[in-house]
Amino acid sequence: MAEADRKQAAPLPAAEAPFDAIGLAKSLLRKTRAGALATLERDGGAPFASLVTVATDHDGTPLMLLSRLSAHTLNLEADPRCSVLLSQGGKGDPLAHPRLTVTGTAERSTEPRVRARFLARHPKAALYADFPDFAFFRLAVRAGHLNGGFARAATLTGPELLADLAGLEALAESEPAAVAHMNEDHLDAIGLYATRLAGEGPGPWRLTGLDPEGLDLVAGERTARVTFPQRLATPAALRPTLVAMAAEARAVPGPTDSP
Repeated sequence: MAEADRKQAAPLPAAEAPFDAIGLAKSLLRKTRAGALATLERDGGAPFASLVTVATDHDGTPLMLLSRLSAHTLNLEADPRCSVLLSQGGKGDPLAHPRLTVTGTAERSTEPRVRARFLARHPKAALYADFPDFAFFRLAVRAGHLNGGFARAATLTGPELLADLAGLEALAESEPAAVAHMNEDHLDAIGLYATRLAGEGPGPWRLTGLDPEGLDLVAGERTARVTFPQRLATPAALRPTLVAMAAEARAVPGPTDSP
């Protein structure tokens, strides 16, 4: 074979996997338990950053429990514009790991659902959630900026970051009962979702929330996000989807399974 033919026949390098900016951003939004809240100082408007714990509402809207004794809460009362930086971090270069900045305005909330979802993700916060100086806040999302690692970045709109709840209002209403049922009767399936489908290590995994796009799990300080094969079309699709996912998870070989 001629040299030119040999060069022509050489295998082509594998194409790089596409960058799923929306999927990665939503995963960071749902999995990250704490972030840097940036507010504007009420005296002068200088940027002010502080560490806060974060959960998400049913559609993915960031939720925070803030004390009025904190400077960032006083800042938000004067100007509700803010942003939250979310990052899972990891070993090696911090800049090699994905992070998401969500921008918008902070709104105080007294909705029972907001309280329940936040405390499901941060149960220890129940010790002080009812103190008179504490209040729950929702960050009404305007946009997001994702840095997925070197040479991977994207600016996303609010609707791209959040789950569409149209026609699925009943799912939010049934969420507490569904979560309680899964944690009481199906911890084995939840563990399989985490280890076989999300690739997490073993642990006392339990369900903290569900929405049209997936499940939120925790095991101690660890979190996991398990996305559904496809977005739920109706609330009635939840049960068959969970059953099918459990069957899929059982079919995936575990680390101790024989080849």
